[in-house]
Amino acid sequence: MRNITIDTLTDAVTGAMSTDIPDRNTQIMTALLRHLHGFCKDVNLTHAEWLNACEFLRRAGDISDEKRNEFILIADILGVEVLVDMLDHKVTDGESESTVLGPFYRENAPVLPNGASIIQKDFPGHEKVYVHGQVRDTRGDPLPHVTIDVWEDAPNGLYEQQDPEQPDYNLRGRFETTTDGRFAFVCLRPEPYPIPYDGAAGELLTYMGHHPWRPGHIHFLISVPGYQPLITQIYDADTKYLDSDSVFAVKESLIGQMQPSGRDGVDLEMEFDFVLKQMAQAAE
Repeated sequence: MRNITIDTLTDAVTGAMSTDIPDRNTQIMTALLRHLHGFCKDVNLTHAEWLNACEFLRRAGDISDEKRNEFILIADILGVEVLVDMLDHKVTDGESESTVLGPFYRENAPVLPNGASIIQKDFPGHEKVYVHGQVRDTRGDPLPHVTIDVWEDAPNGLYEQQDPEQPDYNLRGRFETTTDGRFAFVCLRPEPYPIPYDGAAGELLTYMGHHPWRPGHIHFLISVPGYQPLITQIYDADTKYLDSDSVFAVKESLIGQMQPSGRDGVDLEMEFDFVLKQMAQAAE
Protein backbone atom coordinates (compact mmCIF):
# COMPACT_ATOMS: atom_id res chain seq x y z
CA MET A 1 0.00 0.00 0.00
CA ARG A 2 1.54 3.28 -1.12
CA ASN A 3 -0.82 5.77 0.49
CA ILE A 4 -0.58 5.15 4.24
CA THR A 5 -2.99 7.22 6.35
CA ILE A 6 -4.26 7.08 9.91
CA ASP A 7 -7.30 5.21 8.61
CA THR A 8 -5.43 2.70 6.41
CA LEU A 9 -2.34 1.94 8.51
CA THR A 10 -3.78 -0.87 10.66
CA ASP A 11 -5.12 -2.77 7.68
CA ALA A 12 -1.81 -2.30 5.88
CA VAL A 13 0.19 -3.81 8.77
CA THR A 14 -2.18 -6.71 9.42
CA GLY A 15 -2.40 -7.35 5.70
CA ALA A 16 1.38 -7.64 5.44
CA MET A 17 1.40 -10.85 7.45
CA SER A 18 2.08 -14.00 5.49
CA THR A 19 -0.72 -16.49 4.92
CA ASP A 20 1.78 -19.27 5.67
CA ILE A 21 2.10 -18.51 9.39
CA PRO A 22 0.08 -20.55 11.93
CA ASP A 23 -3.53 -19.46 12.44
CA ARG A 24 -2.81 -18.68 16.11
CA ASN A 25 -0.02 -16.26 15.08
CA THR A 26 -2.45 -14.47 12.78
CA GLN A 27 -5.12 -14.32 15.47
CA ILE A 28 -2.75 -12.93 18.13
CA MET A 29 -0.99 -10.40 15.94
CA THR A 30 -4.17 -9.10 14.28
CA ALA A 31 -5.80 -8.47 17.67
CA LEU A 32 -2.61 -6.99 19.12
CA LEU A 33 -2.16 -4.57 16.23
CA ARG A 34 -5.78 -3.44 16.25
CA HIS A 35 -5.74 -2.84 20.02
CA LEU A 36 -2.28 -1.18 19.96
CA HIS A 37 -3.12 1.15 17.09
CA GLY A 38 -6.50 1.85 18.67
CA PHE A 39 -4.82 2.78 21.94
CA CYS A 40 -2.49 5.23 20.18
CA LYS A 41 -5.49 6.87 18.51
CA ASP A 42 -7.60 6.93 21.69
CA VAL A 43 -4.97 8.87 23.69
CA ASN A 44 -3.60 10.79 20.68
CA LEU A 45 -0.12 9.56 21.65
CA THR A 46 2.65 12.10 21.05
CA HIS A 47 6.05 11.30 19.60
CA ALA A 48 7.72 12.32 22.89
CA GLU A 49 5.45 9.95 24.85
CA TRP A 50 6.25 7.12 22.44
CA LEU A 51 10.00 7.74 22.90
CA ASN A 52 9.56 7.77 26.67
CA ALA A 53 7.77 4.42 26.45
CA CYS A 54 10.60 2.95 24.38
CA GLU A 55 13.16 4.17 26.92
CA PHE A 56 11.03 2.75 29.73
CA LEU A 57 11.12 -0.68 28.07
CA ARG A 58 14.87 -0.37 27.56
CA ARG A 59 15.35 0.32 31.27
CA ALA A 60 13.20 -2.71 32.10
CA GLY A 61 15.51 -4.80 29.93
CA ASP A 62 18.63 -3.34 31.52
CA ILE A 63 17.61 -4.39 35.05
CA SER A 64 16.41 -7.86 34.03
CA ASP A 65 18.63 -10.91 34.45
CA GLU A 66 18.30 -14.61 35.30
CA LYS A 67 17.16 -13.70 38.83
CA ARG A 68 14.81 -10.83 37.99
CA ASN A 69 12.43 -10.41 35.06
CA GLU A 70 11.20 -6.83 35.14
CA PHE A 71 8.70 -7.49 32.38
CA ILE A 72 6.86 -10.06 34.50
CA LEU A 73 6.79 -7.53 37.33
CA ILE A 74 5.34 -4.93 34.96
CA ALA A 75 2.75 -7.47 33.79
CA ASP A 76 1.84 -8.06 37.45
CA ILE A 77 1.33 -4.35 38.10
CA LEU A 78 -0.91 -4.10 35.03
CA GLY A 79 -2.98 -7.12 36.11
CA VAL A 80 -1.90 -9.07 33.03
CA GLU A 81 -0.40 -12.11 34.76
CA VAL A 82 -3.42 -12.68 36.99
CA LEU A 83 -5.74 -12.21 33.99
CA VAL A 84 -3.81 -14.77 31.93
CA ASP A 85 -3.87 -17.16 34.89
CA MET A 86 -7.66 -16.83 35.20
CA LEU A 87 -8.12 -17.35 31.45
CA ASP A 88 -5.85 -20.41 31.41
CA HIS A 89 -7.18 -21.95 34.64
CA LYS A 90 -10.93 -21.42 34.57
CA VAL A 91 -12.72 -23.05 37.52
CA THR A 92 -15.14 -25.58 36.05
CA ASP A 93 -15.64 -28.38 38.58
CA GLY A 94 -15.35 -26.83 42.04
CA GLU A 95 -11.56 -27.06 42.18
CA SER A 96 -9.53 -24.54 44.19
CA GLU A 97 -8.76 -21.25 42.53
CA SER A 98 -5.24 -20.56 41.33
CA THR A 99 -3.29 -17.33 41.30
CA VAL A 100 0.16 -16.07 40.28
CA LEU A 101 3.37 -17.97 41.07
CA GLY A 102 5.35 -14.85 41.92
CA PRO A 103 9.07 -14.28 41.36
CA PHE A 104 10.41 -15.94 44.53
CA TYR A 105 9.70 -19.64 43.96
CA ARG A 106 12.71 -21.97 44.22
CA GLU A 107 12.84 -25.59 43.14
CA ASN A 108 14.07 -28.40 45.41
CA ALA A 109 12.92 -27.05 48.75
CA PRO A 110 13.68 -29.40 51.68
CA VAL A 111 11.41 -32.44 51.94
CA LEU A 112 10.00 -32.47 55.48
CA PRO A 113 7.68 -34.75 57.45
CA ASN A 114 4.10 -33.67 58.04
CA GLY A 115 3.83 -31.25 60.93
CA ALA A 116 7.45 -30.07 60.65
CA SER A 117 8.51 -26.43 60.79
CA ILE A 118 9.86 -24.53 57.79
CA ILE A 119 11.40 -21.95 60.15
CA GLN A 120 15.20 -22.14 60.24
CA LYS A 121 15.85 -18.78 61.90
CA ASP A 122 14.16 -17.30 64.94
CA PHE A 123 12.39 -13.98 64.63
CA PRO A 124 11.60 -13.05 68.25
CA GLY A 125 8.18 -11.57 68.84
CA HIS A 126 6.63 -12.96 65.67
CA GLU A 127 3.78 -15.44 65.73
CA LYS A 128 4.13 -19.05 64.65
CA VAL A 129 1.26 -20.70 62.76
CA TYR A 130 0.25 -24.34 62.51
CA VAL A 131 -1.21 -24.75 59.00
CA HIS A 132 -3.14 -27.92 58.24
CA GLY A 133 -5.79 -29.20 55.88
CA GLN A 134 -6.82 -31.84 53.40
CA VAL A 135 -6.42 -32.23 49.63
CA ARG A 136 -9.38 -33.81 47.81
CA ASP A 137 -10.50 -34.37 44.24
CA THR A 138 -13.63 -32.77 42.77
CA ARG A 139 -15.74 -35.77 43.90
CA GLY A 140 -14.69 -35.13 47.50
CA ASP A 141 -12.33 -38.11 47.80
CA PRO A 142 -9.05 -37.51 49.70
CA LEU A 143 -5.86 -37.55 47.63
CA PRO A 144 -2.80 -39.30 49.11
CA HIS A 145 0.85 -38.68 48.20
CA VAL A 146 0.24 -35.13 46.97
CA THR A 147 3.31 -32.87 47.06
CA ILE A 148 2.67 -29.61 48.93
CA ASP A 149 5.45 -27.10 48.15
CA VAL A 150 5.21 -23.99 50.37
CA TRP A 151 7.17 -20.78 50.76
CA GLU A 152 6.74 -17.36 52.40
CA ASP A 153 8.52 -14.14 53.27
CA ALA A 154 10.20 -13.46 56.61
CA PRO A 155 8.94 -10.84 59.08
CA ASN A 156 11.31 -8.31 57.50
CA GLY A 157 9.36 -8.67 54.25
CA LEU A 158 12.16 -10.51 52.42
CA TYR A 159 12.30 -13.98 50.93
CA GLU A 160 15.45 -15.89 51.80
CA GLN A 161 17.15 -15.42 48.41
CA GLN A 162 16.78 -11.66 48.88
CA ASP A 163 18.30 -11.67 52.35
CA PRO A 164 21.89 -12.79 53.08
CA GLU A 165 21.04 -12.97 56.80
CA GLN A 166 18.61 -15.85 56.26
CA PRO A 167 19.68 -19.52 55.94
CA ASP A 168 19.39 -21.17 52.55
CA TYR A 169 15.80 -22.33 51.90
CA ASN A 170 14.52 -20.65 55.06
CA LEU A 171 10.71 -20.60 55.22
CA ARG A 172 10.41 -23.18 52.44
CA GLY A 173 9.48 -26.83 52.49
CA ARG A 174 7.87 -29.73 50.67
CA PHE A 175 5.37 -32.06 52.30
CA GLU A 176 3.38 -35.09 51.19
CA THR A 177 -0.22 -35.75 52.08
CA THR A 178 -1.10 -38.81 54.15
CA THR A 179 -3.31 -41.68 52.95
CA ASP A 180 -6.35 -39.58 53.89
CA GLY A 181 -5.05 -36.51 52.02
CA ARG A 182 -3.97 -34.53 55.07
CA PHE A 183 -0.98 -32.23 55.47
CA ALA A 184 0.42 -29.95 58.16
CA PHE A 185 3.39 -27.65 58.75
CA VAL A 186 4.54 -24.82 61.00
CA CYS A 187 5.43 -21.40 59.58
CA LEU A 188 5.52 -17.77 60.60
CA ARG A 189 2.55 -15.48 60.21
CA PRO A 190 3.24 -13.90 56.80
CA GLU A 191 3.88 -10.17 56.62
CA PRO A 192 2.94 -7.67 53.90
CA TYR A 193 5.88 -6.66 51.73
CA PRO A 194 6.56 -4.35 48.78
CA ILE A 195 7.31 -5.79 45.36
CA PRO A 196 10.67 -4.56 43.98
CA TYR A 197 10.18 -0.93 42.95
CA ASP A 198 13.75 0.22 42.33
CA GLY A 199 13.45 -0.21 38.55
CA ALA A 200 11.07 0.34 35.67
CA ALA A 201 8.22 -1.33 37.55
CA GLY A 202 8.59 1.24 40.33
CA GLU A 203 8.44 4.01 37.74
CA LEU A 204 5.18 2.55 36.45
CA LEU A 205 3.72 2.36 39.96
CA THR A 206 4.52 6.05 40.45
CA TYR A 207 2.99 6.91 37.07
CA MET A 208 -0.18 5.03 38.06
CA GLY A 209 -0.26 6.43 41.59
CA HIS A 210 -0.34 2.93 43.10
CA HIS A 211 1.61 1.54 46.07
CA PRO A 212 3.95 -1.50 45.80
CA TRP A 213 2.57 -3.48 48.76
CA ARG A 214 1.32 -7.06 48.79
CA PRO A 215 -0.83 -8.52 51.60
CA GLY A 216 0.62 -11.22 53.84
CA HIS A 217 0.31 -14.64 52.21
CA ILE A 218 1.70 -18.17 52.00
CA HIS A 219 2.53 -19.66 48.60
CA PHE A 220 1.42 -23.19 47.65
CA LEU A 221 2.37 -25.34 44.66
CA ILE A 222 0.34 -28.55 44.88
CA SER A 223 0.88 -31.46 42.52
CA VAL A 224 0.24 -35.15 42.04
CA PRO A 225 0.31 -37.26 38.86
CA GLY A 226 -3.00 -37.29 36.96
CA TYR A 227 -4.21 -33.96 38.33
CA GLN A 228 -3.79 -30.37 37.20
CA PRO A 229 -1.10 -28.71 39.36
CA LEU A 230 -2.39 -25.91 41.55
CA ILE A 231 -0.37 -22.73 42.00
CA THR A 232 -1.99 -20.50 44.56
CA GLN A 233 -1.55 -18.21 47.56
CA ILE A 234 -3.46 -18.20 50.85
CA TYR A 235 -3.95 -14.79 52.44
CA ASP A 236 -4.19 -13.92 56.12
CA ALA A 237 -7.71 -12.58 56.68
CA ASP A 238 -6.34 -9.91 59.03
CA THR A 239 -3.47 -8.64 56.87
CA LYS A 240 -3.25 -5.19 55.34
CA TYR A 241 -3.68 -4.59 51.60
CA LEU A 242 -6.26 -7.32 50.91
CA ASP A 243 -8.31 -4.72 49.06
CA SER A 244 -5.40 -3.03 47.29
CA ASP A 245 -2.90 -5.75 46.37
CA SER A 246 -0.29 -4.27 44.04
CA VAL A 247 -0.55 -7.28 41.69
CA PHE A 248 -4.33 -7.88 42.01
CA ALA A 249 -3.96 -11.56 42.96
CA VAL A 250 -6.34 -11.73 45.96
CA LYS A 251 -9.52 -13.83 45.64
CA GLU A 252 -12.13 -14.28 48.33
CA SER A 253 -11.81 -18.08 48.23
CA LEU A 254 -8.08 -17.81 49.03
CA ILE A 255 -8.46 -15.91 52.32
CA GLY A 256 -7.79 -18.01 55.42
CA GLN A 257 -8.64 -17.38 59.06
CA MET A 258 -5.88 -17.69 61.66
CA GLN A 259 -7.20 -18.57 65.10
CA PRO A 260 -5.48 -18.78 68.51
CA SER A 261 -4.04 -22.26 68.99
CA GLY A 262 -3.75 -24.48 72.04
CA ARG A 263 -0.93 -26.49 70.44
CA ASP A 264 2.51 -26.39 72.04
CA GLY A 265 5.07 -24.19 70.34
CA VAL A 266 2.68 -22.23 68.11
CA ASP A 267 0.52 -19.15 68.58
CA LEU A 268 -2.05 -19.57 65.83
CA GLU A 269 -3.47 -22.19 63.53
CA MET A 270 -5.16 -22.10 60.16
CA GLU A 271 -7.09 -24.91 58.51
CA PHE A 272 -7.35 -24.73 54.73
CA ASP A 273 -8.41 -27.43 52.29
CA PHE A 274 -7.66 -27.74 48.59
CA VAL A 275 -9.49 -29.40 45.71
CA LEU A 276 -7.62 -30.63 42.61
CA LYS A 277 -9.06 -31.26 39.15
CA GLN A 278 -8.13 -34.33 37.14
CA MET A 279 -6.15 -33.78 33.95
CA ALA A 280 -9.01 -35.21 31.86
CA GLN A 281 -11.33 -32.58 33.32
CA ALA A 282 -8.74 -29.85 32.76
CA ALA A 283 -8.53 -30.74 29.05
CA GLU A 284 -12.30 -30.51 28.45
